[in-house]
Amino acid sequence: MQVLKFGGTSVGTPERIKEVAALINDGQPKVVVLSAMTGTTNALVEISEYLYKKNHDGANEKIALLEQKYYTVVDELYKTAPFKQKGRELIQTHFDYIRSFSRDVFTLFEEKEVLAQGELMSTALMQYHLEEMGVQSDLISALNFMRIDKEGEPDEFYIRENLKRELNQLGNFYLVITQGFICRNAQGMIDNLQRGGSDYSASIMGAALQVDEIQIWTDIDGVHTNDPRVVENTHAISELSFDEAAELAYFGAKILHPTCVTPAKIANIPVRIKNTLEPSAPGTLITGTCTKQRIRAIAAKDGITAIKIKSGRMLMAHGFLRKVFEIFETYKTSIDMITTSEVGMSVTIDNDKYLDEIVEDLKKYGTVEVEKNQVIICVVGDLIADNKGIAASVFNAVQEVPLRMISYGGSNHNISMLVKAEYKKQALVALSNNLFNDQKSK
Repeated sequence: MQVLKFGGTSVGTPERIKEVAALINDGQPKVVVLSAMTGTTNALVEISEYLYKKNHDGANEKIALLEQKYYTVVDELYKTAPFKQKGRELIQTHFDYIRSFSRDVFTLFEEKEVLAQGELMSTALMQYHLEEMGVQSDLISALNFMRIDKEGEPDEFYIRENLKRELNQLGNFYLVITQGFICRNAQGMIDNLQRGGSDYSASIMGAALQVDEIQIWTDIDGVHTNDPRVVENTHAISELSFDEAAELAYFGAKILHPTCVTPAKIANIPVRIKNTLEPSAPGTLITGTCTKQRIRAIAAKDGITAIKIKSGRMLMAHGFLRKVFEIFETYKTSIDMITTSEVGMSVTIDNDKYLDEIVEDLKKYGTVEVEKNQVIICVVGDLIADNKGIAASVFNAVQEVPLRMISYGGSNHNISMLVKAEYKKQALVALSNNLFNDQKSK
């Protein structure tokens, strides 16, 4: 059995939905995890923003526009009058529910109920289409088995037991459709796994069911050697290790959600990245096997803020680092990179929501400097163990690029460099030209 996840662009139009339906109807048992149709979650976020501001006229206008888009999808997706009617009734039910939130108080958990409607609609539309085609399939709600605990982490035991119960109730199932992204929290309220969480959903389900393979279907033919939006002549990588894929996902490779790899790695289940637009392409296979002594790929993470703390008291000061880290922990702000010296330290963050508060607290321990609009450039591969000269190759490639910070040695699979955003393209192109050309010549 396999778990297949299809993202928003893969089910973004009636034609794409039909293509996905044809792909999954191959006679093999599988669980299919769907995102909301492309653009839907963004539209629901915008509607929620109007509701927070009590601008009900603005919210209802946006609701009507999105609703009309879905009626058009229904008219184009279904061929017969009965299914067109079922589709229209489905859409009306969901949008009437969204309109019911047009009241004076709109809360965070009500927003999450609104956001969940995207996945609930996309999966129901797919199920109706399969029914109209005469394909035997079942629709189950992720809200019946997907749950996070009080810390916001997947409740693995609950998910495993309840997902298996849902499937067992179906008997000898062949094709099961369910939602990504959405879940319930420890209090039983509708919640979600954050943006991009459909990848995470698929990986969690695959691990719970101990499937043969987890497939992430998207609009690109695998993980590329560099960002194809910035650098020309990139190509898909045939194989990656779990650790390499995790580094790339965290440091900017948009094709994978950063948390996606972990459940699959723990369960040792291969993850394959496939292209919905080119299903015959082999894609990228992610396993526990590492290709030795090779640079695999380059990624870039935008929107980074660098914070430098300079303190004459830092030299030989016991507990200084702990005190600094406690400040970031207080504001639940993760650190990406860190470098230290005897008189100071620099860190980077990708979430500046509490930047002003963090800076104020850090001033108790020294002088604080902040640099925004930075980018982390990450080189991933087998970069440390018994590898001579790889670091030199990386830094020689970017010798014309001013480097703000360097992180090397924290992982066997990652060399990270911080540069100003204006140098991002120059750094990515230089690394591709030097590193991958060098490997081809060996």
